[in-house]
Order: sequence, then structure tokens, then C-alpha cells
Amino acid sequence: MKDLPLLDCCSPLAREPLDDQRSAELARVFKALGDPVRLRILSIVAAHENGEACVCDLTAAFTLSQPTISHHLKVLKEVGLLTSERRASWVYYRLVPEALADLSALLAAPERVAR
Repeated sequence: MKDLPLLDCCSPLAREPLDDQRSAELARVFKALGDPVRLRILSIVAAHENGEACVCDLTAAFTLSQPTISHHLKVLKEVGLLTSERRASWVYYRLVPEALADLSALLAAPERVAR
């Protein structure tokens, strides 16, 4: 699994400007999240028992072809939001909690100092 480029992030966007490389890395993650199918896949995996879902559960939830679902899963894995494990003939997907926590921290509103 590739490391998500957010893992070294600990300050909100408002605290310091992003450099070109970091903004490009983050744009890939947000682009992956900007697709309704991928966002729905993440929600299905998160809501599934034990926080993991079999690819068969995911394909059954959509009217899309299996190759299309596989493409969306690949994109989510490439940006570090999902991980997978093969068990016999099925692949099971899990969220990467640290990746979502890092996105949340990145988007956190800065604390305002009272004047």
C-alpha cells in the first residue's frame, strides 16, 4: 500500500500555505473523494460490519459493472483511503482511519483568538 501523503500533516490549511507538491498530492485525494461512486463506496465500507466489505458486497450495491467498481476501488487505494486483503477468491476492503483523521485535521477550522 502506498503511504498517503497526508500522514505528515498535523496543521490545518489556514495555519500555513501549501507548497506546489503538497497541493497536488491533496488534490488527488480530494478528486478521488469528489466522485459520488467513490464516496458511496467509502461509506459502504465504513458502515459495513467490522468496517470491512467484500468486493461482492460492493458490486451488489451498484448498477455498475464489476470492472468499473474495481477501477474506483483502485483509485481509492492509490490515494491511501482504502486498503485490501485477499481471502481465497474474494478481496476485502477497509478504510484507512489515519488517512481520514489526517484529512479531518487538515480541514479543521483554526482556533480564533479573542480580541
